[in-house]
Amino acid sequence: MKLIIQIPCLNEAETLGIALSDLPRAVEGFDSVEWLIIDDGSTDDTAMIARKLGVDHIVRHPVNRGLAEAFMTGIETSLLLGADVIVNTDADNQYFGGDIATITTPILASEAEIVIGARPIAETEHFSWIKKQLQRLGSWAVRVASQTDVADAPSGFRAISREAAMRLHCFNGYTYTLETIIQAGQSNMRVLSVPVRTNADLRPSRLVKSISSYVKRSLLTILRMFVVYRPLAFFSWIGGVFLAAGFIAGIRFLFFYVTESGEGHVQSVIFSALCIIVGLLLTMMGLIGDLIATNRKLLERIEVRLQRIERWKK
Repeated sequence: MKLIIQIPCLNEAETLGIALSDLPRAVEGFDSVEWLIIDDGSTDDTAMIARKLGVDHIVRHPVNRGLAEAFMTGIETSLLLGADVIVNTDADNQYFGGDIATITTPILASEAEIVIGARPIAETEHFSWIKKQLQRLGSWAVRVASQTDVADAPSGFRAISREAAMRLHCFNGYTYTLETIIQAGQSNMRVLSVPVRTNADLRPSRLVKSISSYVKRSLLTILRMFVVYRPLAFFSWIGGVFLAAGFIAGIRFLFFYVTESGEGHVQSVIFSALCIIVGLLLTMMGLIGDLIATNRKLLERIEVRLQRIERWKK
């Protein structure tokens, strides 16, 4: 069994050494543990320091492509390197390396395909009160959208089985954390949340530049993933509102037509017709989206089978 610990990096020369010193070189249940650095277009000495500190594999993006792209590059590279389990962590040493055994144990025991490390948000001193509440609210929204029981959705400390990694895809360039949970939940993967420890804060988060921006991007990510994975439900609900409004306006016109010959209420007919047309169009969009989603699932299955065949050939 091979475990690969991947770390997406962007200008982490100052903190990478501290983060690597906290990572284990041996984890119970694995024959080998390797480190992988994804240098996402750093302009400092991140790659050189990683090489000096004995990192097994280094992949470099020529330009900065974003956290989600770096994460997926790591996943794809780890699969090519033959990883049975992949652990993702941060270069700022936020997560306690000793808990890697904690998040990989459920995968080794076949109890989960993806394990998310849940940080002690309430006890984290450098998190403001507003940020703590937003973390709770965001995690609740992801739980609803993904139909999972993840306590800390924005956590980047996670373990992923090989089978689950082959099925993961990121469409959003901002962050992978929310999207992959929603995708896993909607794809019926077994997702487990376990409590983990954190280290002292070394630097401010680069992902959360402002609370308002983070909230907006997170909401857009959740909405987009809901449209991608449950288009029929999404468009049917909105279309149903327009259809209901159209039928109510139509009934109103019929009432006045019977009681008052309908004079002066032509606008109700126009409004009713517009609402019903919009409602039907939205429902049709949902049906088309559902067909596209079905086709995407078939393509994902084909891709997984091809990856299995390639591994068997090796």
